[in-house]
Amino acid sequence: MSSTVAFIGLGHMGAPMAANLVKAGHRVLGFDLVPDLLAASAAAGVEPATSAADAAAEADVVITMLPAGRHVLGLYHEQGLLAAARPGTLFVDCSTIDVADARTAHEAVVAAGHRALDAPVSGGVVGAEAATLTFMVGGGAEEFAVAESLLAAMGKKAVHCGAAGAGQAAKICNNMILAVSMIGVSEAFVLAESLGLDRQALYDVASTASGQCWALTVNCPVPGPVPSSPANHDYRPGFAAPLMAKDLGLAANALRAGGVDAPLGYKAAELYAAFAEGEGADLDFSAILRTLRPQNGTPA
Repeated sequence: MSSTVAFIGLGHMGAPMAANLVKAGHRVLGFDLVPDLLAASAAAGVEPATSAADAAAEADVVITMLPAGRHVLGLYHEQGLLAAARPGTLFVDCSTIDVADARTAHEAVVAAGHRALDAPVSGGVVGAEAATLTFMVGGGAEEFAVAESLLAAMGKKAVHCGAAGAGQAAKICNNMILAVSMIGVSEAFVLAESLGLDRQALYDVASTASGQCWALTVNCPVPGPVPSSPANHDYRPGFAAPLMAKDLGLAANALRAGGVDAPLGYKAAELYAAFAEGEGADLDFSAILRTLRPQNGTPA
């Protein structure tokens, strides 16, 4: 069954997600503050709207993909998205934002007479383009059931994680695992270099032994072993380091708020914040390996 979807935020992730909804037979009304992005999505079959509120006014479902919680809340309130939507509209926020902001947004949507889900994604731009994203969803079971067909058009898996905010909680926990894993894998390759161990030999062992993980076998941080990894393409993202730094900042906020002692999580946040502000600003998060080599006296 086709739906009319308002898609707000047509950047690197939002544009291919909206295009995949069009391919699945849905009518998609799109809006972005950047005219060039709106025009590019129009070429993919997304109908340009004059404002976010205008798009929402015609939609059964409103999907947002925005940089931060303040943008989502501002869109809902100051830009009148909640007021413009018809009663009972389903709002699905696919942005990665603070858990507290996600819960505040959910409450605002429900108070305005609508339905809400938080549904951040994993899979990056490649996953958005290929419709292989994983959605981590927080909210009611009935709302999740309504959204499932739309999520299936944009991804390969959608997991209902629990009540409001649970999707965001799953996302930041997952990415904290990923960041810590990538740092560990990178340190292992640096150690291997210092010991004269060939990187391919280390990969061949670890990829089929207890060191196996996504950071090694899919996004390997050194050139050679995994041809499709960003390391073989000048570390072009992929999953950009600043986005990882942002997610780890959200995780650190949640750790502090919950009084959780997580030394590796805090250290990963610190390392990625510094990397994203410096040489990693335009690189994949796996390029964190570059910052480890000089510190350990091995060649860059």
